[in-house]
Amino acid sequence: MRVAVVGYGIGGRFFHAPVVAGAPGCELAAVVTADPARAELARAEHGVRTVAALEELPALGVEAVAVSTPAATHTDLTERALRLGLAVVCDKPFALDAAAARSTVELAAELGVPLSVYQNRRWDSDLLTVRRVLDEGALGEVTRLESSFERWAAGDPPAAGAGLLRDFGAHLVDQALHLLGPVEAVAAQARSLPGGGEDDWRVQLRHTSGVTSELSGSWKQAAPGPRFRVTGSRGTFVLEAPVDGQEAALLAGRTPRGEGRAWGVEPPHRWGWLRLGDGPVSRVPSEPGRWPELYRLFALAVRGRGPVPVDPWDAVATTAVVDAARRAAAEGTTVAVTDPRG
Repeated sequence: MRVAVVGYGIGGRFFHAPVVAGAPGCELAAVVTADPARAELARAEHGVRTVAALEELPALGVEAVAVSTPAATHTDLTERALRLGLAVVCDKPFALDAAAARSTVELAAELGVPLSVYQNRRWDSDLLTVRRVLDEGALGEVTRLESSFERWAAGDPPAAGAGLLRDFGAHLVDQALHLLGPVEAVAAQARSLPGGGEDDWRVQLRHTSGVTSELSGSWKQAAPGPRFRVTGSRGTFVLEAPVDGQEAALLAGRTPRGEGRAWGVEPPHRWGWLRLGDGPVSRVPSEPGRWPELYRLFALAVRGRGPVPVDPWDAVATTAVVDAARRAAAEGTTVAVTDPRG
């Protein structure tokens, strides 16, 4: 599958281009950017064609695009690509509200063009390990999930992410829904910035299953909380490492193609631990992280050989929960969430 990356900022350069290039069944064929310096960088780093507009891609034999641009442009660029007949993987946040997300998903269905969402963190080592622990039943009946993206970073969160609750929240909410199913009510607290958006937030989700999720994101947290803590009727699993190692590897210039089977492997000191009741603590080996898997599965879907790796309706559901969380934080209330498919 010949893929073009749309945008060559941090996301396109580090989190899409090398992942596409390292995914089985994919070829990085082009980069779309109107910035001459970024175009030159893309050519130097990947030896690909660069163009200034989406409309130039079909003539290059491009079949699919990865949209990695500021959040406010996602809806327009995704819909333009779909109308060109290009399959699309859109980065998060998929849209700025659930209504826009639903409209884009319905357009893709009407046109019959594959659409998915770059929820790459479903293939994080930590999330895959939590999934395995739950599937093995070690915790018994799950009662609570806690999940955080917290860090100490310079300045304020970048405006391109459309606020930290939409940015970090798009991942954490998606993961909670992926693990525990739909949500019926949301409460939230957030610290707002003068120019809009948030730099610190907490969200409480009540899943229809009865399980509670508590999610947190922070731009100014010098002592980050555990990436995951999951509690059940038999015990608790804790994974303290703050973020999957694939992010740091890509930012350091390492690539899936260059590392082969070593890609995404977490060292033992980053493994989580399990405690059943008041028994001893045992280390739990982490699953390898596998971000390229999303693009491998998307290539198969474009060939009609399976479903897209992330159902775009999942992005509508995630966006609806984030919308409810922003409202809950602003009003100091608990907000009900309805079926996003309406």
